[in-house]
Amino acid sequence: MAELANCKNCGKLFVRTTSDICPACHKEDEKKFQKVYKFISKRENREATVQELHDTTGVEEKLIFRWIEEGRLLVKNFPNLFYPCSSCGEPIQSGRLCENCASKIKRDLETYEADASKNQDDHDHYKTYKLDR
Repeated sequence: MAELANCKNCGKLFVRTTSDICPACHKEDEKKFQKVYKFISKRENREATVQELHDTTGVEEKLIFRWIEEGRLLVKNFPNLFYPCSSCGEPIQSGRLCENCASKIKRDLETYEADASKNQDDHDHYKTYKLDR
């Protein structure tokens, strides 16, 4: 369902359907994407890094990162394209977290669940009711 929203890029009011940016900004982003894709599609540029893409095309790194995350720029075709882990900033090519951060979260969750289970067992132990008659 459509609703009114302010564009994340320019702040202009627009009718949002699926995107957080207005049609004018979307069109500008598409022009930038085509510029990056045209450059990186050339055989001699396929191993360019995000920094090299930014320096050559002038396109903001955050847009290039977003396109990699969205799968618009496939890392299997362009092996030196990375974006930062959402937690620590390490370069990654898929997902939201690097392996180290994902493992840490998994360990923390397992520890939390073990502690919660132990606390529940202790709580159940004291849950006996004694009736005085």
